[in-house]
Amino acid sequence: MTITLIGKPVTRVDGRAKVTGAARYAADFNQHAQLHAVIVSATAGLGRVTAVGEAPVRAMPGVVEIISHLNAPRLAYGPHKAFIDPEVGERLHVLQDDQVRFYGQPVAVVVADTLDHAERAANALHVSYAAERPVVDPRDPKAQAVEPSGSRGHSHAARGDADQALADAPVKVDVTYDMARENHNPMEPHAVVAAWDGDRLTLWSKSQFVVNEQAEIAAIFGLPVQNVQVNCPFIGGAFGTSLRTWPHVTLVAMAARQVGRPVKLVLNRRQMFFTTGHRPRTLQRIAIGATRDGRLTGIIHEGNGETSRYEEFTEALLSATSYMYSCPNVRTSYRLTPLDIGTPNHMRGPGESSGMFALESALDELSYALDIDPIELRRRNEPTMDEGENKPFSSRSLVQCYERGAERFGWAQRTPAPRSMRDGRLLVGMGVASATYPVWYLPTSARVRLHADGTAAVEVAASDMGPGTYTSMTQVAAETLGIPVEQVRVSIGRSDFPPAPPHGGSMTMASVGSAVRAACLAARDEVARRAIADQRSPVFGAALESVEWVGGNVRRLGDASAGQPYRDILAGSGQPIEAHAANHRDPEAARRYSMHSFGAVFAEVAIDPDVGTIRVRRALGAYGAGRIVNPLLASSQCTGGMIGGIGMALMEQTALDARDGRPVNAHMADYLMPVNLDIGQLEALFVDEDDPHVNTLGVKGLGEIALVGMAPAIANAIHHATGKRVCHLPIRIEDVLTA
Repeated sequence: MTITLIGKPVTRVDGRAKVTGAARYAADFNQHAQLHAVIVSATAGLGRVTAVGEAPVRAMPGVVEIISHLNAPRLAYGPHKAFIDPEVGERLHVLQDDQVRFYGQPVAVVVADTLDHAERAANALHVSYAAERPVVDPRDPKAQAVEPSGSRGHSHAARGDADQALADAPVKVDVTYDMARENHNPMEPHAVVAAWDGDRLTLWSKSQFVVNEQAEIAAIFGLPVQNVQVNCPFIGGAFGTSLRTWPHVTLVAMAARQVGRPVKLVLNRRQMFFTTGHRPRTLQRIAIGATRDGRLTGIIHEGNGETSRYEEFTEALLSATSYMYSCPNVRTSYRLTPLDIGTPNHMRGPGESSGMFALESALDELSYALDIDPIELRRRNEPTMDEGENKPFSSRSLVQCYERGAERFGWAQRTPAPRSMRDGRLLVGMGVASATYPVWYLPTSARVRLHADGTAAVEVAASDMGPGTYTSMTQVAAETLGIPVEQVRVSIGRSDFPPAPPHGGSMTMASVGSAVRAACLAARDEVARRAIADQRSPVFGAALESVEWVGGNVRRLGDASAGQPYRDILAGSGQPIEAHAANHRDPEAARRYSMHSFGAVFAEVAIDPDVGTIRVRRALGAYGAGRIVNPLLASSQCTGGMIGGIGMALMEQTALDARDGRPVNAHMADYLMPVNLDIGQLEALFVDEDDPHVNTLGVKGLGEIALVGMAPAIANAIHHATGKRVCHLPIRIEDVLTA
C-alpha cells in the first residue's frame, strides 16, 4: 500500500511535547554548578566609557565576576562569512575597547551565583561616559546617505528611460513613504547557556542557524570549528532575530571561560531592543506613469534604508519592482544611511514587505487617478515574463490568486468611491495588494537511519521556530519511505548534524525537505542492494533498476505481491542502514527561470469617523506557492503572517530619543502589537501550482510572503474607507481623524 502524506493536514508531531512542557528551549538546559550573567547596557548613545565602578559591586552578595573592557580577554575575531551577515564592515567587538557606538551596547557583564544577585549587581554597577550626541534619524541634517558597497546591495537597476517616460505620461503619481523601525518581539527571549570543557565549548542557544553560530563563535575565540557545539532543538518564535550570532552569545561564552563554570544568560525584553537587530526604518519614493487606459509606461522606485556605522546591512527593498508588473521603463535606486544605532537585521518578509508597501500603495493611488478597479489595473499589467531578468517565470499564478481571492472575499460587493461604504455609523473600506517573495534554495545535507524495528531516524542541523519543521520533515520522510509518521523520528537543531541553511527566508521546506527526501531515497537504494545480495530475498540477484520500493517493501518491477518489508531485510543483516545525502536541483534551473511565490491579499477595515479607531474586520490571502506539504501548517503560517502585517500597518514602531538614541518604548506596554481582540476573520487560500523547476519537492515557501502585501492592503482599505491616503507606517488614529 502506498502511503501518501505530502499534502495532508497532519497535526504537529511535537504538539504534545510543547503543551506538556517536555519541549526544551535554550534557557531550560541548566547545568551543574551553573552561574548567572546579566549584561550592563550603555546609557550613552555615542562616546566612550571613562570609568567602571567595580569595587563596591564586587562586594555585593553572590557576585563572582565583573567583566568590562578593562579586564576582558582579547578575542581573535577571525574572519567568518555567513549567508545572512552584513557583507561590509566588522561585527561588534564586544568589550574589546572603550568605544560606545549605540545606546544599549554591552559595556559590562556581571556574573553571580543567582539571577537575583546578578540583576541587583548589574543595576548597581555605575558606568561613566564621555558622551556625544548620536545621529539616529535618517532625516537628521547630519545624516548622509551613501551607496551600498556590498554585492547584495541591489543599489541600481534600470531598463528603458524611466525619467522620460514619467515626464511624458498622461497620468502619474509621485509619492514618498516613511516606514518605521520595528523590533522583533518573539515570545522566547534570547538565551544562552555556555559550558567549557578544556578548549571545547558547548552552547545551548536560541539560534535559527546553528552551523553559522558554531562557525561564528569558533572564529571569535580562535577555535577549530569542531571544538564548538551548538544545540537548539526548539525556538519560541524568532521572525529573523536569531539568524545572526549577536554579542550576548560571545559574552556568555567569555564569562563561562573566565569563571571556569557554566554560565546562563537570558536577555530581558528591554535588552532585545538594543543588540539583536530590528527591521530598518526606510524612506522611499515611488513615481508611476501610465496611459489613460491603465498601461504602465514608467516606474521610478528610490529607497533609503538605515544601517549602523560599523556594518552595512542591506535588504531587497526594491527587487520586486523590476518583475511585478509589465513596464518598459523602470529605474530603481537604493542607498543606505549610516547611523549611530545597532545593526539592523532581517525581519519577517525582509525587504519585500517594505518595498511592496510603497509599490502597492502607489499602484492603488494610480487606480483612483485612472478610475480603474485596482484588480483590473494589475491584470492589465500582468507580465508574460520577468522583465527585469529577461527570463520566464518558473510559475506565476498571480492572476489566479486575484480571481480566487476576489470571489471568496466578495470584492464585487465593493463600491469604488471612497467613503461610499458604511456599516451603521462606521466607515467601511476594502483594499487589495499583491504579495511576492523569491524562492530560496541552498545546499543542505541530511542523514537517515533505518532500524530493524521498522523505524527511521532523520537528522539535520535545521531549526524550528514554530512553523512545523518537525512535522513537515516527518511527512516527507514517511511518505518517501512508505511508513507511518509514528515510525519516523526527526532530530534537528544540533551543529554536529549534517549542515543546513538558516531557518528563514522561506527556504527550509525547499532546501531541508529536498535533502531529507534525497537521504530517504539513498536509504531505500541501500536496502534494495542488501536485499539483492541476500539469497533468502525474493529480489535476490535482480538488477537495482529492476527493483521498486512500494509502501516500505522491496519487490521486483511488475510484481503484484506486497514484497519484502525493509525491516525484514535489516533484521536478516543485523545492521541498521545509514544514508547521507544532499539536496539537488538542476543547476541550470535558476539560470533559466525566475522563481518567486505570488499572492493576492484582501482586507476590510471599519473605522469610527468620530474617534478614528481602525479595525481590520477580515482579511484573506490567496497564494501560489508551489506544492503545499501540509495545508494545516500552511494556513497557520499565513494567518500568523497576516497578523504580523496588521502590526506593521497599524501598531509597531520603535521610537528613538534623538538626544541619546534610547528606544523610549522598549517594553510591551508601549511597543504595540496585535493581540487577540485586534484580530478579525483571517483566511488563506492556495492556488494549485505544479512547478518542477524550483526543487525536487516542488515547494516555494510561505513564511515570508504571508506578511508581504498585508500592510498595503490595509492602507488601501483605509483610503477607500476615509478618502485619506496615508503614506507612512504605522497608521494611527490621528492619521484618519476627520478635520
